[in-house]
Amino acid sequence: MAGMATHVITGAGSGIGAAVARRLHARGDDLVLHARDAGRAKELAAEFPGARTLVGDLADPDRLSWAFSHQSLPDRVDSLLHIAGVVDLGPVGELTPKTWRHQLNVNLVAPAELTRHFLPQLRAARGHVVFVNSGAGLNAHAGWSAYAASKHGLKALADSLRHEEHGNGVRVTSVYPGRTASPMQAKVHQQEGKEYDASKWIDPESVATTILMALDLPRDAEVNDLTVRPGN
Repeated sequence: MAGMATHVITGAGSGIGAAVARRLHARGDDLVLHARDAGRAKELAAEFPGARTLVGDLADPDRLSWAFSHQSLPDRVDSLLHIAGVVDLGPVGELTPKTWRHQLNVNLVAPAELTRHFLPQLRAARGHVVFVNSGAGLNAHAGWSAYAASKHGLKALADSLRHEEHGNGVRVTSVYPGRTASPMQAKVHQQEGKEYDASKWIDPESVATTILMALDLPRDAEVNDLTVRPGN
């Protein structure tokens, strides 16, 4: 993806999303950073000089279309990077519909809605959609039902999209990182009642490296599914 590519990124505020945004910003690409509210947008704009922001609440996908209609969207989109996510653990016997819906909205319905919005630009650019999934998108463990369901759903979204858009030259990649050192991981450990030691988990920079590799691959190849595991 030589030259000035434009990337729309969710989750650029922390963890993997921040690492990816820093790399792309450093090499001079154009960034459009999604933020849930104006305050967050301001923080992101300060952190990434020259980046544009896009405000909308992923927890309320029904209103994203309305929110975007009041903002200027990029004319060109070379990649749409779905990196934002939320996690809330608990046994099936205790999870409420509200907890289920929040995770399904942010992790699955909002990415589908963002993709719908940017597909015309992605088709025009023969662009790339990257879904940062999770090991939970392939296996569901005790306590992880709602989160894993949202991530299994995200895999289905990516797979269907890949088949639908192949003829339009749009590439689709799912990345399945194992546990990554991030604020989300700290929260997970807290919910599990475990001590959090960042050094035991994957550095977000390592996951960012795999995402950039997928983006930068020559046109003759496409990374479909990439699993990244802790190495220590």
